[in-house]
Formats: sequence, C-alpha cells, structure tokens
Amino acid sequence: MNYSPDNQRQLQLTIALRLNMIQRQSLPQLTYTQIEETLLKWKWKNRRPTSLHEAVNDVLSLSADEIVAYLSTQAVIEGQKKSISEFEDLIGG
Repeated sequence: MNYSPDNQRQLQLTIALRLNMIQRQSLPQLTYTQIEETLLKWKWKNRRPTSLHEAVNDVLSLSADEIVAYLSTQAVIEGQKKSISEFEDLIGG
C-alpha cells in the first residue's frame, strides 16, 4: 500500500476511530498498535487493499472478536517460543 501522506493520515484516523469504538464497546485495554498489527499481519497478510476506500472498509469492518482471535493466536505462538524459566514471575518460581 503506497498511499499519499494525506491518504495515510486518513487511514490512521480511521484506525483511531475504530479503536475508540471498540474500546468503548468491549476492549478498553486495546491499543492502536494491536489493531494495526491485526490488520497488517492477519487481515492483510495475503492481500493488501489496493485503494484507500478498500482499506477504510476493512478497518471499519474489523470486529473485536477478530482482534481477540488474532492476539490470542499470537500469544500462544510467543508462549511456545519461551522456556519455562521465562514464566517464573507468573508462576511464583
């Protein structure tokens, strides 16, 4: 996606607006980075939008369930990469 700086700002604003909606509705701890990562590494992993219109539609249609599913999968993947000693602070070791 190579957008003009103005289009890039519009996309960022759309992501920020969607973030605010999702935070108010169900996920108050959600961050901009988490939404952006979900879009880039999940929704747009195989096919990036070719227009600003398509990208905005993708952002606005992104659901809290989709974000949670992506972030949960990433947490499991990251957890598998760590050794048990890295979890000592969580399990009281």
